[in-house]
Amino acid sequence: MSASPPTRRIRPFALAAAAALLLGGLLQQTAFAGPASTTATTANVAVAAVQPAAATATFTDDFNGSAGSAVDSSKWGYETGDNVNNHEREYYTSGNHNAALDGQGDLVITARKENPSNYQCWYGTCQYTSARLSTPQKFTQAYGHFEARMKLPRGQGMWPAFWLLGNNIGSVGWPNSGEIDIMENVGFEPGSVHGTIHGPGYSGSDGIGAGYTLPNGQSFSDAFHTFAIDWSPNSISWSVDGQVYETRTPADLNGHTWVYDHPFYIILNLAVGGYWPGDPNSGTTFPQQLVVDYVHVTTGGTGGGTGGGTAHPITGLAGKCVDVAGANTANSTPVDLYDCNGTAAQSWTVGSDGTIRALGKCLDVASAGTADGSKVQLYDCNGTSAQKWTVSAAHDIVNTGANKCLDVTGNTSANGTRLQIWTCGGGANQKWTVS
Repeated sequence: MSASPPTRRIRPFALAAAAALLLGGLLQQTAFAGPASTTATTANVAVAAVQPAAATATFTDDFNGSAGSAVDSSKWGYETGDNVNNHEREYYTSGNHNAALDGQGDLVITARKENPSNYQCWYGTCQYTSARLSTPQKFTQAYGHFEARMKLPRGQGMWPAFWLLGNNIGSVGWPNSGEIDIMENVGFEPGSVHGTIHGPGYSGSDGIGAGYTLPNGQSFSDAFHTFAIDWSPNSISWSVDGQVYETRTPADLNGHTWVYDHPFYIILNLAVGGYWPGDPNSGTTFPQQLVVDYVHVTTGGTGGGTGGGTAHPITGLAGKCVDVAGANTANSTPVDLYDCNGTAAQSWTVGSDGTIRALGKCLDVASAGTADGSKVQLYDCNGTSAQKWTVSAAHDIVNTGANKCLDVTGNTSANGTRLQIWTCGGGANQKWTVS
């Protein structure tokens, strides 16, 4: 896994494209015609697992349709033309020549080395065609779970992306609108993808992000993988195949503005060449394909490692909140009691998989301890019993691995008091409310 953000290009084409689509300007857009509860017994307390409110599907495209047909025009539009700002080499077309269903439940975006219509690009006669699809006039949303399952192309100069732009780009411009890159891959890194945010003061090559690399030399062109974000008011987490590899909060912006507080729209594209990936070379074969199995959006996390649900504070003794100390995302960071402040460090998701998550990681009993007094911490989600919890109708939060309750050490409400597990006794220091 790589934690270094890529050296990246700017996105002014996004501004031009979005302004045109939203304001009817320069770029053309062509259209085509109650969950069941379960019961367990824990320390003589009847525990009914409280399921989070079901996430609501808000955008679903499984790309079902006959082979060769175009995308659903009620969901997608086309952004056409070249892109001088990124120095991309392709001409984006409309219709089904470069973006079509394959008849097997996939969308295939194809980059071709051709110029069938004498397209002109910033560098002269265009050498390649491809497609760029987006939803600004069809679908926008703030917060939730955005996910696509895709198989990526491979080759020097390839640049597939699944990303979001703020729907106010036509009025405030880029990067003030905000940009969330859910997945980008460049051809010279076949086994790596990147997740990045761009905003005022941290855009282009100064975007804030991280990379994820497959193990054992695998390539993202070898098989389908799932790419997702879980986005709440003060936190965005990125995942690959359900494994969270990055979380960003306002604390990461070095005093710059967090602009991820309004609806964004979706973009899927396959670029050829550009500042970041470089141009194709003699070893690059064409056509190249970005194959998309589905794009799903819900109002809350339904994948990407969150286990479902919507982030809320958890309050306990003296009305104070369960808190990640210092909003630190490092493994083994203590979880404590603190004055409620509405930050991402106090926003917890109670998942249908039994996990309780914040900042992209799981509430965890240190060293999988089962003894009274075992400390509770934040840790990478790993599916063990040390990270499985149930919330009872009696407001206990019970670690199922130890069969013990989440407990405020010493029954004291002082800020920074460490949380632990302890034999369930019904005291106020073991009572919790998930808002």
